[in-house]
Amino acid sequence: MGSEIELVSDGDGLAVIGNSADVERFFLSAGLDKAASKDLDLHRLWSFSGTGGAAAQIGADLAANSGRWVKLTAESAEAVKKYGLMPTKTPRVSHAMIGEPGDIKQWLQIAQAPSALLRGPFALTALSTMMQQRAMQQQMDEIVGYLQEINEKVDDVLRGQKDAVLADMIGVDLIIEEALAVRDQVGRVSEVTWSKVQATGMTIARTQAYALRQLDVIAEKLEKKANLGEIAKAAKEAEPKVREWLAVLARTFQLQDGVSVLELDRVLDASPGELDSHRLGLTTARQNRLELIGRSTARLLTQMDETVRKANSKVLLNPFDSPAAVKSSNQITTGVLDFRGRLGIESGHEAKDAKRWGQAAAEVRDKLLAAASEGANAAERLGAETFDRATEVFRPVDIDGDGTPDQPRAATAYEEAGAAIKGAAAGIAGAFGTLFQRKTAAPVLDDNVEPVEDEHRTTGAH
Repeated sequence: MGSEIELVSDGDGLAVIGNSADVERFFLSAGLDKAASKDLDLHRLWSFSGTGGAAAQIGADLAANSGRWVKLTAESAEAVKKYGLMPTKTPRVSHAMIGEPGDIKQWLQIAQAPSALLRGPFALTALSTMMQQRAMQQQMDEIVGYLQEINEKVDDVLRGQKDAVLADMIGVDLIIEEALAVRDQVGRVSEVTWSKVQATGMTIARTQAYALRQLDVIAEKLEKKANLGEIAKAAKEAEPKVREWLAVLARTFQLQDGVSVLELDRVLDASPGELDSHRLGLTTARQNRLELIGRSTARLLTQMDETVRKANSKVLLNPFDSPAAVKSSNQITTGVLDFRGRLGIESGHEAKDAKRWGQAAAEVRDKLLAAASEGANAAERLGAETFDRATEVFRPVDIDGDGTPDQPRAATAYEEAGAAIKGAAAGIAGAFGTLFQRKTAAPVLDDNVEPVEDEHRTTGAH
């Protein structure tokens, strides 16, 4: 074999270990070269890879090899699947040794156990832990970018609150950032560092719950509004508040991931035998947090859809408040979807279009014309049916004495009445048609131009 590399996956990410040139070649061939990848510090695996006679071989492996981690997407996971990774004794971790023989540009699986570097009793567990930490660190970086993009300073939001728990969050933020900085410098989490961090979890969780509750309150207030003017005002006021509480949520989630990174390092040092169950427990807890945040933000998205529906249904009588409500609702929806995307929460929602006044007027016109036409047809049917009944009830009689039976006077009266009703219905249809032709002939406002409100216009429904 010309080149050999090892693949290790935990289902969410992939670690590739081998000569740096071979690793790079594999990333290119698997289509992973464009994905954001992180280096893995293989020296951290030394104490978990074996002892005694294996030490020299491990040292040689460390000198010759490098490791890179990449988060798997649905597409890249399929690309890697063909290499036949096999389950290991470490929960959720699979492994494969592959090689590129000679000049053949195709990686083939080699029936071979893990190398000495990964053969120790806790080596794969340690590597899977490092992969989990890398995934959380990438998520933390995503959140930093999100907060910078929305330009929300979480400290300023927290300082504006009277709740003491929220004020405590500022101190927690500093403690965790300091611990992560020390870890990056030293390469491990000491007992002293961990003692400062381990009590911060409750404060973060309480702040996160508070932020979720604030989003629920915003959704509840919008749900109770009935008057479109009030809905438009409430939606506009909610927009900056939602953005602020999403920023707080993002920061708490980031700090929880930071604590988990530190916690895994501490368990790795202190109790490696418990590491598998601990990392799986942290994975479950993290998923539970994501589901809780997903449910709360989904409720807000559903309420935004309902707000848009209400606004569009009343645009004919509220041509100014309706577009304003739709605009604010869509901005909230866009912000929530961006937040959910950064946390990896899937969404099926999208922003909705505001219904224009002309469109609403045309719909009402069509309904009225259809109703008037139906009324005319009904009147015609009524006249015909009445005439038939009259001819059955009243026998023809010879009124003028010329020997020929004449039409009954009652039937004649019914026939004339039916014709009069039909004519009146047709007149109504014509009147509505003229009315809405005049309305739709008026200049149509451009979608990008805000309507200018007349100073004598009254707000609300008329």
